[in-house]
Amino acid sequence: MTHFKYVIIGAGLSGLTSAYYLNKLGESNYLVLESRDRIGGRIFTKNGIDLGATWFQNHHEMVVNFLNELQLESFDQYSKGKSILLYDPNRPVHYFESDPNAQAAKRIKGNSVSLIRRLSQSSVDKIKLYTIVQEIIDKGDHLKIVTNKETFTASKVILTIPPKLVSQLQFTPDLNISTKKILASTPTWMEHSIKVGITYEKAFWRNKNFSGTLIGQSGAVTELYDHCDPTTGIISLMGFVSENLREQNVDQRKKIILDYIANQLGTEVYNYLNYEENDWSKDPNTSNSLLTTFSRTHNYGHPVMQESIFNDKLIFSGTETSQLNAGYMDGAIYSGIRSAAHWNKPYFSNANSK
Repeated sequence: MTHFKYVIIGAGLSGLTSAYYLNKLGESNYLVLESRDRIGGRIFTKNGIDLGATWFQNHHEMVVNFLNELQLESFDQYSKGKSILLYDPNRPVHYFESDPNAQAAKRIKGNSVSLIRRLSQSSVDKIKLYTIVQEIIDKGDHLKIVTNKETFTASKVILTIPPKLVSQLQFTPDLNISTKKILASTPTWMEHSIKVGITYEKAFWRNKNFSGTLIGQSGAVTELYDHCDPTTGIISLMGFVSENLREQNVDQRKKIILDYIANQLGTEVYNYLNYEENDWSKDPNTSNSLLTTFSRTHNYGHPVMQESIFNDKLIFSGTETSQLNAGYMDGAIYSGIRSAAHWNKPYFSNANSK
């Protein structure tokens, strides 16, 4: 049974941020456990399509500062040309153009996965994939972490998995009832989302003076955007699929989606190179069978999630726990830094004063 000073559970953006900052402290005695077959969590890029977290804005200062520190570049979301608004299929399509002076959403060059790749460089040899945490046991002076593969012990644990999945973990002694209720009722950001990405040889919509933006809450695709990336050269459209299509089989859903987009942008839609989908509700590392209805009263950043437990040996982390821009990449980074700082406050206080 191997002992570590720190064990980080989850290799998403928040967990990797904590690992990055532990490295900056000169701390090497840590381990990152990840249940998936990949790192990144809800940052997931497949064949050049961001099927998870994609955008940020200038007021997301944690992301902006992080990209600068990691020497990664960003670019504005493409919005030139006619955009389409179609709220009611029984009424005419409304065309509009974005204000060129308005602040645009931004994307990371090379897709969002570029952030994950750069961030994980210092911890790649400390990450264990396919490792599912089953139980966390308080042993007094340390915590015992039981997984599907082996057991570890740790002086400190940073738990970054979504709160509603934390509520399903076995703890000894168990969490109190009120804490478990709050965790279980906290929706996971993205868990309702079905994203689609379609790649092409040419950005035909641009040649027809379309921006690629299509908004229509009653349609098969509720939001669609130009997803071309100047760094990778991949030309694509990407957006969110209506949840009403969740129970359709893959082929049926694909046909409905392509027909819907083609009806607005043209039959060139059918001449795709690659078609990708991701339904986050089907990912057991994101959601569970109790798909929580999202509402504005979603418990994000709840005081319970700011408290350490097991005599200050375990803290909750992850974007849903953040008190700053929860649910966004910004919130994930904030929670990751906060977690690394929790037991290292003098270092971070000195760093912030410089």
